[in-house]
Amino acid sequence: MSIKDHGKDIVKYILSAAVACALLYFTFREVKWEDFLNGLESCRWEYILVSMAAGIAAFWLRGLRWREILLPIDGTISRRTTFNAVNIGYIANFIFPRIGEFVRCGFITKNSASDITETDDGIPRKKASYDKVLGTVVLERSWDMVTMFIFLVALLVFRWSEFGSFFVDKMWHPFEENLNFSFWWVVAAFTALCFACLYLVYRYRNRSRFCRKIADICKGLLQGILSCLKMKNKWKFFLYTLLIWLMYWTMSVSTMCAMPGLDGLGPVDALFLMVAGSFGWLVPVPGGFGAFHFIVSLALSTIYGIPFEMGLIFATLSHESQAITMAACGGISYLDEAFRK
Repeated sequence: MSIKDHGKDIVKYILSAAVACALLYFTFREVKWEDFLNGLESCRWEYILVSMAAGIAAFWLRGLRWREILLPIDGTISRRTTFNAVNIGYIANFIFPRIGEFVRCGFITKNSASDITETDDGIPRKKASYDKVLGTVVLERSWDMVTMFIFLVALLVFRWSEFGSFFVDKMWHPFEENLNFSFWWVVAAFTALCFACLYLVYRYRNRSRFCRKIADICKGLLQGILSCLKMKNKWKFFLYTLLIWLMYWTMSVSTMCAMPGLDGLGPVDALFLMVAGSFGWLVPVPGGFGAFHFIVSLALSTIYGIPFEMGLIFATLSHESQAITMAACGGISYLDEAFRK
């Protein structure tokens, strides 16, 4: 290799490191370091390490589960590629809410093999086109929502006296009161609008280039969603889903054990905090900052009478340890892909 080639590699590595540092900056710019350090003084650090290890295991399992959906579309997708895509998507979410889902779709599309058999013009295109990959992400996230809903229903059915008041009084009623009309009217209107748009796109798909493009995107999304029907080992998908949420529960239990004032709570309490914290991650803010802290602290003070400040320390430990794990895994995955190419 010539000196010129070595110089190009050095520049490439420096630029990759610079981008990784920039991503880390955006990740940590809103971390509440004072609360985080105060929590570290009284916590048992070994349990936080267990929580972070469970987080890494969850990322790996997410990559494995996603790969099972992608294999019917492109059988060349590797475990390493999906794992790196998941990690890079996570750190992208710290920059802009939910953009990570689109970033990892683009990452998979870029690394997908080309296929000439699916084209009429003889121009090779990616087997895992962007719209198909996006459909698999919709499917994956839908199952996560279903799983979280199952846990929520289980808590409400079997422990209504303990947890029902929090979800109804502290979450549902404030949300409903902020609307001047019934929430279900919003759902009905949105559903009707979606059906109307789909009908217009379908009717004019052969007359309008725009409608044809939208129809192609919808077709790709549908193919991605239906890829679950072509999975050879469907049981793996559900096993990975179960293990992913088991890791999330482990993270909740470990963080509780790390706090001297919370180590008396049990496994069901950890499940409740896991579900409550999941709502914080759903709020469209970068990385769940602020929303997660508030919801978890409110849950601890409402249900267990724990001071809000102590709940904030728990939430900070839980969220920031996860943020550090995401940033580290995302940075390593980004550099891994840069070096591999």
